[in-house]
Amino acid sequence: MESFEQIAAQYEPMIHDIMHKLNIYKNTEEFQQLGLITLWQAWKNHDDEKGNFFSYAYGMVKGKMMNELTRQTSQIDRYIYPEADFWEFIEDTSPAPSSELTQDLFGKCGMLSENQMKWLQYTLCDGLSVREIADKEQLSLSAVKNWRHGAREKLKKILQLN
Repeated sequence: MESFEQIAAQYEPMIHDIMHKLNIYKNTEEFQQLGLITLWQAWKNHDDEKGNFFSYAYGMVKGKMMNELTRQTSQIDRYIYPEADFWEFIEDTSPAPSSELTQDLFGKCGMLSENQMKWLQYTLCDGLSVREIADKEQLSLSAVKNWRHGAREKLKKILQLN
């Protein structure tokens, strides 16, 4: 009986062939390792009286790789997150802040820059999205997002002080 190192060297092209036929181009090292582990299991469990080792090993390795592809695909489908632009189109169902609360907030916002105040005004009072603010101010989305980021950071500090 041959050692597993010899078997692994002999059947490594088979593992690569299976990966090629299954169009595996991501996580190739992981699938290579899975193929070697499955080959070892086939080597340990094979009974010469029941058939050819190559056919047995090929079927086991291909089956394990197909099962792993299915598992990874279902996991990706289950945990996929939409792009950032997706959230721009979701309607905000939260009630608009009261004018009293808004005025109180504006009174405490002396630390905000002019552009950050614009973002706050457009967002709270006018209910505009980042895209709408960018269109209105004729700016890029990233510029308005930078306003928003800076304003949020400063507002957190302001609200923590109170």
